Amino acid sequence: MSVLEKPVAVRGRGLSGSPVAVRGRGLSLRIRPRPLAVTLLLALLAAGSGALALTRDGLVPPAEVLGALFGAGSEQAAFVVLELRLPRVALGLVVGAALGAAGSLFQQLSRNPLGSPDIVGFNSGAATGALLVLLHGDPAYVAAGAAGGGLVTAVIGQLLARRGSFRGNRLILAGIAVGSLLASVNAYLLTRAALDHAQSAQLWLIGSLGSAETHQVLPALLGLGALLLAALPVVRRLDLLEMGDEVAGGLGVDAGRTRVLVLLIAVGLSAVAVSAAGPIVFVALCAPQLARRLSRGTGTGLLPAAAMGALLLSASDLVAISLPTAGPLPVGVVTGALGGVYLAWLLGRGRRR
Repeated sequence: MSVLEKPVAVRGRGLSGSPVAVRGRGLSLRIRPRPLAVTLLLALLAAGSGALALTRDGLVPPAEVLGALFGAGSEQAAFVVLELRLPRVALGLVVGAALGAAGSLFQQLSRNPLGSPDIVGFNSGAATGALLVLLHGDPAYVAAGAAGGGLVTAVIGQLLARRGSFRGNRLILAGIAVGSLLASVNAYLLTRAALDHAQSAQLWLIGSLGSAETHQVLPALLGLGALLLAALPVVRRLDLLEMGDEVAGGLGVDAGRTRVLVLLIAVGLSAVAVSAAGPIVFVALCAPQLARRLSRGTGTGLLPAAAMGALLLSASDLVAISLPTAGPLPVGVVTGALGGVYLAWLLGRGRRR
């Protein structure tokens, strides 16, 4: 789905169904049926995974969960559902959607399936900024620290890959180099911190939804919504760049400005996720590719990737809280394991081909 004043039809292999144009005053939407259906299905599955998390251990029966959600349940059920479980479920859906959308933008920007924020170092930069705030500043400004760290990392990566102009493997390699350096910086910051601060920060670095609170959900949701709305009119221009800068320029697309806008939006989405739950790995890498296989579409696939990210993180957190471990398992451990399986599957698939 994209927003343009004058839509340009670009067809490619793998598209299922003809685009449906919906026109209004100064606004035109092009909707492809299969990606839309996949997005809705993934969103429903993500919501279902969250509903299972609310009733996972039978402590609160499903009828009482519904009553608590609609203000008709007992005080005990309302406390368990609304105060303890719902913030974690809601934040997981928001963070997963932000990671999926950020991964789709980074991969389309770099034209590389490895172009996700955790691989190219932007999550490490956001984590560095957030760690500096957590250990040496006011925790209320963690989101600002994550956004600043991610933006600085993006600028450094672009300067290192300047000849590549955001394209190809140069941005990936530059991001990996910067990310490795910042991982060392993060480790140094932990060694200099007080023991209790270092322990909480280390748990946060793995990626966890265990400390989710109600007041975190609304800012993250508003940030996600604003950035997705900002991305929709830019995504179409980004997709046109696949035909080359000269052809896209002939269609009225400013290639340099489009890439900068996409980079800023992707960094913002990464900052929303990192500030809320830490640098969770592999969701941004897997979600866009899995969504693209399901929707059989070309281009960025922003909304299907966001829905797939919400489903992956919600399901991973459900697994994390359901495993019989000695203590709560951070969701980053589960996503890391799933990411390893995903990469092994890709390697096996490439060998068979």
